[in-house]
Amino acid sequence: MTKKWSHGVTTVSTFPPPGTFTKDARSVARIMASRKVSPKGLGSAIRMIQYFINRSGKDLSASRKRELEKARRILQDKSRRWKAAHKV
Repeated sequence: MTKKWSHGVTTVSTFPPPGTFTKDARSVARIMASRKVSPKGLGSAIRMIQYFINRSGKDLSASRKRELEKARRILQDKSRRWKAAHKV
């Protein structure tokens, strides 16, 4: 069977530290929002969390998925607030 395109997706510059996705939502959001992990901004962090959720598939427990989705929502709210304050 041929491997999926997503199997080869890796980036050195934006790789989150090991264990990031096992933490609570606030910690995940804080780590992913850092410039070290997401140099292109919050949108990049949101996409990385969503990518992790999608790649985990059935192996991700319901409680872990809820926690990661909560982290994604935290970042989305932060992004909306920033855009509203800066009228982007």
